[in-house]
Amino acid sequence: MRTYDVVIVGAGAAGLMCALTAGYRGLRVRVVDHANKAGKKILMSGGGRCNFTNLATTPAHFFSRNPHFSISALKRYTPQHFVELIERHGVDYVEKAPGQLFCAHSAKDIVSVLMTECEWAGVEVSLSTSVGRVERCGDGMRLEIDGRRVDAGAVVVASGGLSIPTLGASGFGYDVARQFGLAVTETRAALVPFTVTSQWKTSLATLAGLSCPVEARCGERSYREPLLFTHRGMSGPAMLQASSHWQPGMPVSIDWLPSIAVADTLSALRRDSPRRLVGTWLGEMLPKRLAQALLEWQGWKDRTLAELSNADIEALAQGLEAWQFKPAGTEGWRTAEVTMGGIDTDAVSSKTFAVNAVPQLHFIGEVLDVTGQLGGFNFQWAWASGVACGQAV
Repeated sequence: MRTYDVVIVGAGAAGLMCALTAGYRGLRVRVVDHANKAGKKILMSGGGRCNFTNLATTPAHFFSRNPHFSISALKRYTPQHFVELIERHGVDYVEKAPGQLFCAHSAKDIVSVLMTECEWAGVEVSLSTSVGRVERCGDGMRLEIDGRRVDAGAVVVASGGLSIPTLGASGFGYDVARQFGLAVTETRAALVPFTVTSQWKTSLATLAGLSCPVEARCGERSYREPLLFTHRGMSGPAMLQASSHWQPGMPVSIDWLPSIAVADTLSALRRDSPRRLVGTWLGEMLPKRLAQALLEWQGWKDRTLAELSNADIEALAQGLEAWQFKPAGTEGWRTAEVTMGGIDTDAVSSKTFAVNAVPQLHFIGEVLDVTGQLGGFNFQWAWASGVACGQAV
C-alpha cells in the first residue's frame, strides 16, 4: 500500500495544472489516467494548435446554474499568469482573433510545458491506469488503482465531461459525485455542430465547405462569428456558440449580412440602379454559391431592383437578416468540444474546490457545472480551477 498526499484522477488540462501546483508545495502527488497519453484534449483542440486561453476572460463568459462560482478562481489565476508560464518555456503563440491565443506551432508545446513542470515538481504521472472505487477512509481517502488499494490525504477528480468519447471521456466524475451524495445537473453536448433534416441536406449539399461571417441567434443570445457549411449541416464558431443555448425544437436565426441594414441599402440601390439584378447585388455581398442558394429559397433570383415594391424589400431584408432554420439535432458527444452542465457547484467550495461535506474530495475543470463560451475560455477555467485546488489540497 502506497500513500500520497494527493491523488488526481485525470491527466488533462485541469488535472496537470493542479498536480504541478500541489507538487511545488512539497506534496507527494500522483496523477492517474486511463488514457495512454496526457492532455489528449489539449492535443486535438484548435485544429492541433490549442486555443489555450482568452485575454478577455471574465465570469460573464461562462454558463452555470451558479454564475458566481467561477469568480474567485478566475480572479486569482488570470490569462496573463498562464501566458507568463508558457513564455518561460519559450512557447511561441499567436493571437488569431482578439484575445484568442493559439500555439504558433503545435498544441504539443502546451502538454510539454505541463509535463515538464510536473516532472520538476516531483509529480508521478501514471497513464493507461484504471481507477476503481473511491471512498473516504478516516480523515483521508482510499482508491482502487489498477486493482490495488492506494491511500491519499485528498483525491481530486479532474476527469472531464462526456465530450469526445474517443479521447477517453466518461461519466466517471459524475459517478463519484453521486456516490458522495452530490447532485449532477443535466448534461448535454455543447460547442457542437448542428445537423439538418434530409430536405435541408439536399439543399445545402452544394454549399459544403463554404464559410462566411454571420450573426447567429439562439434564444436570447447572439454571436457574430463565421459559419461553416458541412455535409451534415452547419458548423463554424457561430453555430458552435449557438449550440450552447439550443434545445430540441428551437429555431436558430441567422443574419447573413450583419454589417449592413438590408432594407435601407436596397431602397437606395433601387433609386440609383433600378435595372440591377438582386442576384448581382447579393453575389457581391456574399459568396456566390450562397447568394444563389438564398435567392432560390426566397424566389428573388431574376428580379431587378426596379421590380421590388417596398413590401418586397422588407420581405427580402427579413429573409436575409432573420433567416431561420430548425436543426434536426447536433453531432452529439462525438464532436462536442465541451459538456454543458455537470456537478452542482452548490456542494463545492469556490475557493478550494473541496466538497463541503467531504473536504478530502475535490472536483475541478469540466466535470463541474461551469461551461465557457468558445474561444479559449474553457482552458482558462481548467488552469484557474486547477491552480486554486492545487493551492488548497
